[in-house]
Amino acid sequence: MGRFHRHDDGTAHDHDDPHDHDHPHDHDHGDHTGYETGGERIDVLERIFDENDRMAAANRAELAAHDVCAINLMSSPGAGKTALLRETLSRLAGLRIGVIEGDIETSLDADRLAGFGAEIALVNTGNGFGGECHLDAPMVRSAFPRLPLADLDLVLIENVGNLVCPAEFDVGEHARAMVYSITEGEEKPLKYPVMFRSADIVLINKLDLLPHLDFDLALFRANLHQVNPGAQTIETSVRSGLGVDEWCDWLAAQVAQVRPQPVET
Repeated sequence: MGRFHRHDDGTAHDHDDPHDHDHPHDHDHGDHTGYETGGERIDVLERIFDENDRMAAANRAELAAHDVCAINLMSSPGAGKTALLRETLSRLAGLRIGVIEGDIETSLDADRLAGFGAEIALVNTGNGFGGECHLDAPMVRSAFPRLPLADLDLVLIENVGNLVCPAEFDVGEHARAMVYSITEGEEKPLKYPVMFRSADIVLINKLDLLPHLDFDLALFRANLHQVNPGAQTIETSVRSGLGVDEWCDWLAAQVAQVRPQPVET
């Protein structure tokens, strides 16, 4: 039986698997490229991706109509996205920011971001979206009516924690940022290359823990360079404040590209 494969350029095809056999183990939830499949399922997946890409284009057009920059923030669960966002919102007082908070269940992360001056729109993928392990373009679009786009400079999209699915779905963002915790080990760029390859910038997070871990920072950087030599990196720690200003400067620069005017950070 063949396998469905989607390339980074959006093309997809089926190819034969010479080792066709039953798999007794579970696949990662939502890893659409790993399931055995036939032609009918390929057609369904192609339609899903095509529809998503059309909606992503519509999202991008709506953001452009309001001169709003959107950043897709991705990571595995527990890498520190929400803690970084809290610190980001407290430092970017000169920007009008909205946050689309993606989670399968609960409003815990959205609640943690309340009180920092940002407009928050929660998207629970377990509520009418089938419990998906990622945000796609229609889900992001569902949050737009709850954000005053005409009054915003920046929308930060905190994607569902997952190192596979979020990388496969364009949501209409201008850039992708990935938060990577050094507690996850050096090998993850090699194990999850699609995610790391899709990132414009990788925040190497929780650097305050480096003295307490057997983590080879140089090896991680080499692995990242192997799969994405063009990725920018910032070493960050919310606890110590390391790199957070540099991250905020990067965000302000992204906004300036979309909304050319002086930005106070």
